[in-house]
Amino acid sequence: MAYRFWCGECGFKTPWLAESEGAQRQLAHYAKQHPGIPAGGHVETSRKNPQGGLGCLQVTGILVLLLIIAAACQR
Repeated sequence: MAYRFWCGECGFKTPWLAESEGAQRQLAHYAKQHPGIPAGGHVETSRKNPQGGLGCLQVTGILVLLLIIAAACQR
């Protein structure tokens, strides 16, 4: 799972990260930008991998493209 934390005071949001890293970045944002205010806002969740990586559809597209290039080079 990946998480994105939103600030409750301004438009700041973290990138999609692991839950602990996202929470740490939100706390660091509050300490720097909103000192004395308890961290608030909301959290979005996604089933994607926080480390990124290619999805199945992207890998399939790359393989098809490579097959087309290989077929064109043999002519």
